[in-house]
Amino acid sequence: MNYESTRKIVLDAIMEAVEQKLINGTSGNIAMRTPENPSIVCITPSGISYTGMTPEDIAVVEMKGDGTNEWIEGNYKPSSELPMHTAVMRARKDVNATVHTHSMYATICAMGENPELAPITPPQCEFTPVGIVSFTMPGSNDVADKVVDTLGENGRVCLIKNHGMFSCGKDMKGAMHATVYTEEMAQTTVIAKTLGAYEPMPEDAVKAMQALIAADQAV
Repeated sequence: MNYESTRKIVLDAIMEAVEQKLINGTSGNIAMRTPENPSIVCITPSGISYTGMTPEDIAVVEMKGDGTNEWIEGNYKPSSELPMHTAVMRARKDVNATVHTHSMYATICAMGENPELAPITPPQCEFTPVGIVSFTMPGSNDVADKVVDTLGENGRVCLIKNHGMFSCGKDMKGAMHATVYTEEMAQTTVIAKTLGAYEPMPEDAVKAMQALIAADQAV
């Protein structure tokens, strides 16, 4: 089996997402570049239950120079959200892992006329600002382009209206951390607003915390 280590990392990540209830059923998808070749991406398959999945089931795709993607290995075809994952990786050479979930609270926080998600606790500061993407049909090049534009050059996370969350990182650990803490940010926001006690961190505190995180001095 080719690219075994990367396929195992993707499989472990999707199982972690299922365990943490960031993903239900066959929804959500995770991808990662291979260290052997940055044009090769391993991604979860389309419409297959994650229970009992093996590394051989993880699809392997080559990102072609003309902007297309070719499925080259794996028992099942790649996720239908492949264009979104590969579009971000093409645009951002610093991104090697991407996570897309339909997590409940993040989806809720993308609703409304002027949605906004702000950090409530210090660890959440690393992944803000969180951009909002207007609804576009899943699996399309349109939603892929919108996610790329919303993330920009440095963004780690964005929310897609009526759809879910998209996170990225330099490695799978970073991408998963972005996913977990953004869902936590969304959950605390929803609960706090429900209780009438919503109080996000002050902007100056967020910037100070981000500076500590960037300097690797966060507690």
